[in-house]
Amino acid sequence: MRDTKPIQASRRVLAFMSIIPDDMPLDLTLAEDSHDARRVAYGYVEDAFAEAQQDGLDSDALAHAALFAAFRTLVETYGEEATAIFAEGLADKVRAGAFSSGTRH
Repeated sequence: MRDTKPIQASRRVLAFMSIIPDDMPLDLTLAEDSHDARRVAYGYVEDAFAEAQQDGLDSDALAHAALFAAFRTLVETYGEEATAIFAEGLADKVRAGAFSSGTRH
């Protein structure tokens, strides 16, 4: 019999862990609140980055620390398997320009 835990985990990932701000959660009753909360949260992260850079922290070190903190929180919230499924889709999103601003390399 096939283990359904990865399938259930991937559904939770799709519903609650979309990272592109315009993605809509599967539960449309949460869509507006979720979208707004992510925008506000992103603003806080941008402000923290700007402040840390003003204090002389290297942006590369800051980005790695932020990713580590983010993945740690996702694992604590959704578990290792769901977070791994989510992370598997990141390469395609990076290549598609989902995180690019300005010119592409």
